[in-house]
Amino acid sequence: MVLALVRALKGPSVYDRVLAVNVFGTKTVLLLSVIAFLYGRPDFLDLALAYALVNMVGILAVLNFFQNRSRRKSDSEAEND
Repeated sequence: MVLALVRALKGPSVYDRVLAVNVFGTKTVLLLSVIAFLYGRPDFLDLALAYALVNMVGILAVLNFFQNRSRRKSDSEAEND
């Protein structure tokens, strides 16, 4: 998890950072699931599923934002030429 955080902070590109955040979220979901199993607390599985859903929606939103931003940037450069 530490390596994913380092990649999220120092990633050479936005996509590397997004991938690192996604890896961190996936490992967090796995950790919550293992804790739920070890302690016999099925309510932690609900938390893990909710966290996974929020992680997926957040990643899609960030990728959509950067895709639209790069598209607008290339459109404005084409207009200037």
